[in-house]
Amino acid sequence: MPPAAAEPLTPERILETTEEVLRRFGPTKATVVDVARALGVSHGSVYRHFPSKAALREAVTDRWLAKSVVALEQIASAPTGTAPSKLEAWLEALFEAKRRKAGADPELFATYSVLLAENSGVVDHHLSALIDQLARIIAEGVADGSLSAPDVPAAARAVFDATGRFHDPQYAGEWFSPTIITEFEAVTSLVIRGLRA
Repeated sequence: MPPAAAEPLTPERILETTEEVLRRFGPTKATVVDVARALGVSHGSVYRHFPSKAALREAVTDRWLAKSVVALEQIASAPTGTAPSKLEAWLEALFEAKRRKAGADPELFATYSVLLAENSGVVDHHLSALIDQLARIIAEGVADGSLSAPDVPAAARAVFDATGRFHDPQYAGEWFSPTIITEFEAVTSLVIRGLRA
């Protein structure tokens, strides 16, 4: 067992270590005991912050997904830029974030794909946050006359669904195809043209 670290045991530190353990062992073999061992503490200490393995895995998944939401929120709430340009930038940022995660750390990305399937409540919350950001961008465009959408929430959901190939993990195998950027640009352009007033 490694020596206990001088740092206090915080939920954030536990989550960071859990990511490392998941990367090493995968979601089916990683245990709370593995996380505790990596932290140099007893598994009871981890359970004081997270009451179960499922709660810990859900918190890790939520943390990972929240990073994307925060970055995309900066685009959605930017005080400058037209709604169509924000929409294009938002879709590009979502696609690039997913590609970066899949390419830079494929083991952890695969782990999160498993965790996402297990934690539908966390995933549902994440998807709702993303679709809400899209709805705000579209509503901004409707208000300034640059976009047209009689039902903004339905339009936001349609945009999200129409671009699913570029952000849904089930398509990750296609994200590094030599033609994927051209295909992404074609779909994005079509979607934005369809929303223009």
